[in-house]
Amino acid sequence: MVPANRREFMESVGCGMLVAGLGASLCSDLGMRPAFAEEGGDSLSFGKYDALVDLMQATPPDKLQPVLVDKLNSGETDLKDLTAAAALANAETFGGEDYVGFHTAMAMLPAWQMTSLLPSDRRPLPILKVLYRNSQQIQQYGGASKKTLREMHAAEEATVENRAIAIRDACRAADVGRAEKLFAPLAGASLDDAFNTLQPVMQDDINVHRFVFAHRTHGLAGLLGKDYAYTILRQCVRFCVSHEQGRINHKGQESPIRALMPKLLDQFKLAGMKPGDRDPGDQAVEELARTIYQGPPARSAEAAAAALAEGIRPEVVGEAISLASNMLVLKQGPDQWRAHGDSAGVHSSDATNAFRNMARAVQTRHAITGLIVAAYHVAVHTPFKGDPYPTSEHRAAVKAKDAEGLLAEAEDAIQHNDQGRAAAAIAIYGEAGFALDAVYERMLKYTISEDGRLHGEKYFQTVQEEYRTTRPAFRWRQIVGLARVTASAYGYDRADKHGSRAPGYEDACKLLKVQA
Repeated sequence: MVPANRREFMESVGCGMLVAGLGASLCSDLGMRPAFAEEGGDSLSFGKYDALVDLMQATPPDKLQPVLVDKLNSGETDLKDLTAAAALANAETFGGEDYVGFHTAMAMLPAWQMTSLLPSDRRPLPILKVLYRNSQQIQQYGGASKKTLREMHAAEEATVENRAIAIRDACRAADVGRAEKLFAPLAGASLDDAFNTLQPVMQDDINVHRFVFAHRTHGLAGLLGKDYAYTILRQCVRFCVSHEQGRINHKGQESPIRALMPKLLDQFKLAGMKPGDRDPGDQAVEELARTIYQGPPARSAEAAAAALAEGIRPEVVGEAISLASNMLVLKQGPDQWRAHGDSAGVHSSDATNAFRNMARAVQTRHAITGLIVAAYHVAVHTPFKGDPYPTSEHRAAVKAKDAEGLLAEAEDAIQHNDQGRAAAAIAIYGEAGFALDAVYERMLKYTISEDGRLHGEKYFQTVQEEYRTTRPAFRWRQIVGLARVTASAYGYDRADKHGSRAPGYEDACKLLKVQA
């Protein structure tokens, strides 16, 4: 049979013939390994994205950037197609099972959405930054020869009473083969049906990446469209199996949420309930937020369940959970210097944002249980006892009064990693009623240029969305949190060493002929 495309050709002949034809040095530069013929199974086919996916999997990051910029300049591709191809290259390579790999996937859609906030000559920067990270990790993982996802040839299993619960149980048993076979029939289903089927397993453990990865892959599936949604969502199943296998290997206990959730559903008669539409007002929302923040986790989950049972609108309960997550950002004390990356506040804020978005997209029963899990997750983090940033001392250090002066002072604080002064400048700016877009413009610049310890892009989008969906009395707290996190991240690499910018950023600026 004649191979239908380059991906099938590469598998059929193996890298040995390519090395002979292209030369060992060039193949090594491109990341090719002589293992295709030994891998077994069929490679996935990505249609119009095949060539870009192959390029991204085979090319080291420093060689990839010039090629991508040339393709953009010539009109051969665009930023949306680069994002789509990168998501597919990431999915096929890692399958949701590599820490840096799935963090990179979670940054892709936020990076794509950042492009609309930038002038035309700078729009490729957030995409190139994330694609550099993607290529770098693919090469470290094994390059073009390493493919975690293979074509599935699974018939639907006979008589599965509740496919969602069956998938959850297969993941609990760390049985990846059964879990994948159970999910395989959803390859032809709508994105909504597939995503609803994943909710029980997504909510089955208190792991921030489980939630955020589900939300971000759902967004990527929407960007890519129905033809690729199944491939993107398969990663969620494999992520859960991998996480469960790690728990089993380390003889860890099952998450308490598994026993707690049925009790809360029964106690508050939430199964099958119709959501209420009550908004109890600012004071009650803040009180609920404080209760959820203080914990312990079971009490926080119970508070959310009780609020839903009392007829408070799920959107309002989610708002209170979001405010509780923001407290973790603002109340972290100076004894724990790093507020960016996998800090309690950023992790909690991203998780709550994921659950709020999923609650808007899934069936009511999953929305209710998801918000309860979100409240539980906030209180897994030990609450900080100090006053929230900015304190009175932080405010006293800010001298400017006008809008431009406050923004300049915030930038200076960011460049000196002065989290308190950055938070104070932006808090005072907001209290004066100055324009939000100017703050986003300053913060976005540093979100793109700094490493962010894998979390910068996600958190920026989280703040934008939570600002839009939080009532006016409290929403500026999200912007103050962004200022603090941005000041924390400036100049630090992934290993917390100071003195560098995001890998590939300065090279991308040179290629685009823009100021770094």
